[in-house]
Amino acid sequence: MLFERNLEDNLFALHTELKNKTYRHSQYTAFYITDPKYRHIHKAEVKDRIVHHAVYRVLYPIFDQGFICDSYSCRIKKGTHKAVNQLEKFTRKVSKNYTQPCFALKCDVKKFFDSVDREIILGVIKQKISDPNVFWLIKEIVYSFNRSYIRQSLFERERERES
Repeated sequence: MLFERNLEDNLFALHTELKNKTYRHSQYTAFYITDPKYRHIHKAEVKDRIVHHAVYRVLYPIFDQGFICDSYSCRIKKGTHKAVNQLEKFTRKVSKNYTQPCFALKCDVKKFFDSVDREIILGVIKQKISDPNVFWLIKEIVYSFNRSYIRQSLFERERERES
């Protein structure tokens, strides 16, 4: 609501920061949810999410064409419902219309975004993005999530050991 209160001024200021390369990503707000498992979430401020969305709109058409067709998250004309429908088709086919056993493996990489190698990500992006201004902004975003600011409390470490 604060950003929206002076929306036009804030958008022009953001534009100026981006144009002059003085934009610096704000710190994230951290909180916990249970959905269904306990997760530590880091939320960017509104102005940063506007930048994220703008970058997404530039990167999406470049990278989307390289994804396998059965990748559904955050993709245009895809999503959870289409993923579930495709899973049902695969299940029917493999189980011969539910007459034979069928197994599925569900995986989750623990703390993926905390542990992903940023230099590898940036290397992959640099192969596709030649504009130095766009790459500068992407680098600012990629390095905005600084693990040194993320300190696990004793309570969190205990929860992880238990799971």
